[in-house]
Amino acid sequence: MVYLITKSTILLFTRFYTRKINGIENVPRKGGFIVAGNHSSYLDDFLIPSVLIPLLDKKVHFYVKSSYFKNYFIGRFLKFYESIPVDSEKSWNHEKTNKIALENASHFLKKGDIIGIFPEGSRSHNGILQKAKTGIAKLALLAGVNVLPIGIIGSNSILPRGAKFPRFKKCEVNIGKPINLRKYHGKKITKPLLEKITREIMHEIAKLIGQKYNF
Repeated sequence: MVYLITKSTILLFTRFYTRKINGIENVPRKGGFIVAGNHSSYLDDFLIPSVLIPLLDKKVHFYVKSSYFKNYFIGRFLKFYESIPVDSEKSWNHEKTNKIALENASHFLKKGDIIGIFPEGSRSHNGILQKAKTGIAKLALLAGVNVLPIGIIGSNSILPRGAKFPRFKKCEVNIGKPINLRKYHGKKITKPLLEKITREIMHEIAKLIGQKYNF
């Protein structure tokens, strides 16, 4: 069984804070795919696996800022779950880091695993959607897989930025229908194309949380 620890501990913890999960029937049962969600709390990192792992018994490999791997304890945790380090901001070696991330993510997808990405790149301060990065579009095109949009409502009220302990509130998880990008296959990968696809993904996430994506 995949992630026995997750199922017996983290699953129970996150479900305690979950009021409702909608659209579970939209989750693909076969093959690898990318799951994309809005991000306003550290709780989001656990909510998505707590929904998908019991259902599919598959690994969820999240894109995580490479800086978190520098912390000994957090780094060990992330490596145990085979998270993928990325650099959302430009640094002296960000191109190399992101190239390796793309290769690793493609490898996991071919195995039939799941890649988890928060396209915004960082947590929102107020729960309002931020401008997304285009890395998700590039990976989806190169790997030829669908993107499953997930909208999380209220996680920022449970564990907002700066909070050390979760509050006793509930959140809601809405799962949309998989986004098929087959119509873009074979086209030259350009910055405008990646931005267009990213907006398409973010518009679907926005619908799931009752917001608009204005970028």
